[in-house]
Amino acid sequence: QLQLAESGGGLVQPGGSLRLSCTASRTTLDYYAIGWFRQAPGKEREGVSCISRSSTSSTNYADSVKGRFTISRDNAKNTVYLQMNSLKPEDAAVYYCAANQRPWCTPMSDIRSYTDWGQGTQVTVSS
Repeated sequence: QLQLAESGGGLVQPGGSLRLSCTASRTTLDYYAIGWFRQAPGKEREGVSCISRSSTSSTNYADSVKGRFTISRDNAKNTVYLQMNSLKPEDAAVYYCAANQRPWCTPMSDIRSYTDWGQGTQVTVSS
């Protein structure tokens, strides 16, 4: 069981930026595809972005965040990032990172493939 932890959330004004981090304290993330998901109050959890194992680092993005969000990984720091720019009020949610049981980014709509989850970090976009 992976122990994942998210950080970097907070309050930002519309148009602002945040960078979220996903780390594992005892296990390398190199061999896992890592996805970012978000859940707003009263809504279902939705996939935001995914990056494959570190040797390939292929990426997927939800249409709603393409051109604004960037997922990346730093192997030396054992960290996966989600850089969020041009934030909108609609982006406000609890953001989670999750490890896929496979090294590839399976469809984020198939949440069952993402088996190990962090506790989430709150992102608030408001004036």
